[in-house]
Amino acid sequence: MPGRHPRRHQREHPEQGHHGPRPQGWWLYGLHPARAALANPRRRVLRAVLTGRAAEEIGSALLGRTRHEIAGAEQVARLLPPGSVHQGVALQVEKLPHRDLDEVLGAKTERRRIVLVLDQISDPHNAGAILRSAAAFGVTAVIVQDRNAPAESGVLAKAASGALDLVSYIPVVNIARALDDLGRHEFWRVALTGDGEMPLAEAARGGDVALVLGSEGSGIRRLVRERCDASAFIPMDAAMESLNVSNAAAVALYELRRG
Repeated sequence: MPGRHPRRHQREHPEQGHHGPRPQGWWLYGLHPARAALANPRRRVLRAVLTGRAAEEIGSALLGRTRHEIAGAEQVARLLPPGSVHQGVALQVEKLPHRDLDEVLGAKTERRRIVLVLDQISDPHNAGAILRSAAAFGVTAVIVQDRNAPAESGVLAKAASGALDLVSYIPVVNIARALDDLGRHEFWRVALTGDGEMPLAEAARGGDVALVLGSEGSGIRRLVRERCDASAFIPMDAAMESLNVSNAAAVALYELRRG
């Protein structure tokens, strides 16, 4: 707990009162993730603990949606795993409500739609960095396999720098079936691999595209790659064999938007 007598501010929602057990959630920290979570109407915030300076930086407009407590930096740190770079803010939040892939894809836009499909990328730092690039380049959704992908967590949210609440992060049971669904929605499915058939700029010249990224260890699984319409590579100097998957995602998204 953040001290014996933390100061409480703003109105208290009925579900956040003192009667009955407090709902369980996970702790999100850092200024950018906290701002994005507070601004997201789909995100339920159970508790907010901040230093006075962090509260000023976030602002009363965002903090007005939830009861919050002012505490010292050490008290904030006690709520979080050791070494967490919290910047004076910690939010206890619930997982976002599940979004159905067909629901997300059903919203038509004038802009070219891009979906990222992450096949067994389990490192939350890599997944978070990919989410951050996805937000920067206007990605419609990031699809992951529910059993082999990082769940919502403080580490993932911090690496994503707020993008976890900006981009639809959709766990699915079966990646191959999700690619079938994307095909039915007229997405051109491209596997990004070191041994791809052509440069990415040629493989995805127009229309909506689903870009599949695999883990750095085992790459894209055979059954997943077979669901793709093309395989592509990022042209690079022979002095370096490959890029970190999150760097490759950023370069590929830039190329898709540039094209």
